[in-house]
Amino acid sequence: MSPLESSPVAPLTVGLLGASGFTGAELLRLLAVHPGFSLEVATGDTQVGRRVAELHPGLSGAYPDLIFAPVDIDRLAGLDVVFACLPHGSSQEILAQLVDRGPHLIDLGADFRLNDPGLYDEWYGATHTRPDLLDRFAYGLPELFADELSDRQHVAVPGCYPTAATLGLMPLVAAGQIEPTGIIVDAASGLSGAGRSPKENTTFCAADENFSAYGLLTHRHTPEIEQSVGLAAGGTASVLFTPHLAPMSRGILSTSYATPVDSVTTDELLDSLAKTYSDRPFVVVRDDPPGTKDTLGSNAAHVTARVDPRTGHAIVICAIDNLGKGASGQALQCANLLAGFPETVGLSTVGVTP
Repeated sequence: MSPLESSPVAPLTVGLLGASGFTGAELLRLLAVHPGFSLEVATGDTQVGRRVAELHPGLSGAYPDLIFAPVDIDRLAGLDVVFACLPHGSSQEILAQLVDRGPHLIDLGADFRLNDPGLYDEWYGATHTRPDLLDRFAYGLPELFADELSDRQHVAVPGCYPTAATLGLMPLVAAGQIEPTGIIVDAASGLSGAGRSPKENTTFCAADENFSAYGLLTHRHTPEIEQSVGLAAGGTASVLFTPHLAPMSRGILSTSYATPVDSVTTDELLDSLAKTYSDRPFVVVRDDPPGTKDTLGSNAAHVTARVDPRTGHAIVICAIDNLGKGASGQALQCANLLAGFPETVGLSTVGVTP
């Protein structure tokens, strides 16, 4: 039994903005079995007045009568934690009204991830309306940004692709074992990463038995990866990032190529990863290459690395569930830490097999 289950303290109250999407549904699933949080409000702009169980039948047992509510700032302000699973730009408007009113804010969107507000103009095509709030949000990758989480009230959860790439690359750059420039990140995601709204390239006929690249040279997660790698290097980084859609529901496999420094070996790369994550419950450092099913349904990340002396390249591979460690699971992990709970409460460290 979890120590929280026997605790006389009432659960913390939670609100969920954008509960109608895939990340919202995953958070609903995780919160349903979390002993320390009690969901009080779930919003969904296009679903207001509809039962959650109608849209998400798999959640019927946990939420038989929960209704999608409209956004009510005063009601949200009275809660302990508010998760936001909103499209880019929406969090700036809504969370700005809550940032000083009490609840911890956990934003799964991109609105507070980048330190330089000018990057939003360049990569998102819109000016950030509240740049004054960017430093109020910790970057929510607990394994590598623990200091930020310890002194901030709010969290910006990393993107799914940056989570996978950064977990593999950042420790090796910080150790001076690979160069921070000229990095190539080649990653594939399940279709849930594209969101619930139908798109031409995500219909069954378009995606089934198909593997396609998209966002060439312009994907919005590029500056986020460069930001973290640059911090590890104590300067700047350059990353060429190419995302792909894979014909599966969920999962990310990130394969990164970098230039090794001096005569670093495979064993030395693996040793750096193992030391970095030795006390981190959700990261598994492996000798063999991971696959997406190894992390399915979990908050785990599986990483490995190689040095190829023949070509002079280092390879770093990371597998995660894009809705787990890549979004909702990581959001709950951050919320646990802000609330003073063990970070593993309500989260699985093992994937679903088969």
